[in-house]
Amino acid sequence: MLTILGFAMIATFLVLIMLKKMSPIAALVLIPALFCVVVGKGAKLGDYVIDGVTSLAPTAAMLMFAIVYFGVMIDVGLFDPIVRGILKFCKADPLRIVIGTALLAAIVSLDGDGSTTFMITVSAMYPLYKRLKMSLVVMTGVAAMANGVMNTLPWGGPTARAATALKLDASDIFVPMIPALAVGLLFVFVLSYVLGRRERARLGVLTLDEVLVEETGVKETETVLVGSGGSGDARRTPVRTGGSGSGADAPDEKASEDGDDDGFKPLDPHRSTLRPRLYWFNALLTVALLTAMIMEYLPIPVLFLLGAALALTVNFPHIPDQKARLAAHADNVLNVSGMVFAAAVFTGVLQGTGMVDHMAEWMVDVIPEGMGPHMALVTGVLSLPLTYFMSNDGFYFGVLPVLAEAGAAHGVTPLEMARASLVGQPLHMSSPLVPAVYVLVGMAKVEFGDHTRFVVKWAACTCLAILGAGILFGIV
Repeated sequence: MLTILGFAMIATFLVLIMLKKMSPIAALVLIPALFCVVVGKGAKLGDYVIDGVTSLAPTAAMLMFAIVYFGVMIDVGLFDPIVRGILKFCKADPLRIVIGTALLAAIVSLDGDGSTTFMITVSAMYPLYKRLKMSLVVMTGVAAMANGVMNTLPWGGPTARAATALKLDASDIFVPMIPALAVGLLFVFVLSYVLGRRERARLGVLTLDEVLVEETGVKETETVLVGSGGSGDARRTPVRTGGSGSGADAPDEKASEDGDDDGFKPLDPHRSTLRPRLYWFNALLTVALLTAMIMEYLPIPVLFLLGAALALTVNFPHIPDQKARLAAHADNVLNVSGMVFAAAVFTGVLQGTGMVDHMAEWMVDVIPEGMGPHMALVTGVLSLPLTYFMSNDGFYFGVLPVLAEAGAAHGVTPLEMARASLVGQPLHMSSPLVPAVYVLVGMAKVEFGDHTRFVVKWAACTCLAILGAGILFGIV
């Protein structure tokens, strides 16, 4: 019964948010509370919620101060050179912009933190998508998939969890997986190309002709890059070439154009918050912070708390300026922390009532006996729904050891099982239980249901591409 109710709770949640019948925060709180009562454990709801909040509080703190820290770094111009390079490549071509989104997300993902990746990627690319009326769910989907592939880095989390759960060395798991992960990343770039072609067919290529540069009063022909590589607020005369706007698949076009240009805020290359004299200090501080995070010198929430305080103090020594920076990022902080604590109710009820354990046991029990020698393949396939419907901790510490034990009985090595367990990460990064995804959709002003409806099929294809490559190369 708990197995059925667990799947029913998850299905109810997904259907309601995808149909936009409830907001994600309300659904994350009310649906598990209702099912907790149905299970007959309503009296323990408070304990389950407190347990969930306690377990996710460090994550919420980390995200809050990470948003402040990287928000300040974006304000002061630390990432402007990277953004300028990507924007120079993108120009005003929808195809290049989508590929540039995947490239930027993959590069920034090297730090191993999803929230960082999404903040930088959205801050850089959002103005371009809005100005060209491109589909914002394409941006969020591509960024999530690129980050999901890169999330398998040893310091990203899943690999370390798999190594810990099965008592293996993380490098023994990750290094042989590199060819398969490279295929997954290549698949994301190919998919970005296809989606970019669709956007180009729908919108055409924007050419900017005879731009009047207001600051100098000089009339010249140039290509203007919207964002940090642009030329301020010069007036633009857009001319669209190619595409009829009717024959292409435009994913959730309505969602991307509602309130079009409302709140359009490109990264102004002349913004008052820039601190060019402190560029190398900020760069060294960020490198030191990421190094300390990878080496685990201190808990990540503590590192970001210290980093945010130091970044604010050095870059904005006057208290009014510090308050202004905090106020500028308060909206993102509140949205993300609210989502995290709401998700704590969902995970608390799932785990507290025992639904997640029964679901995992059922999934293992339904595996046919004849599939025993192919448990690595089974684990790879199961990693898609299981890492989507439960946290990485729940999957790697609760389910993977059971699957590995079943595989060992048929001669499948723990290393093969561990590598196969990483396959589902591109889909996992869009799970409603991943706090970073709320940073992504919140900053991009995309409904979570729209993002989910668009990304799930493509992320699943990315996972299967990695699994197929792993089998082909003899890794899994």
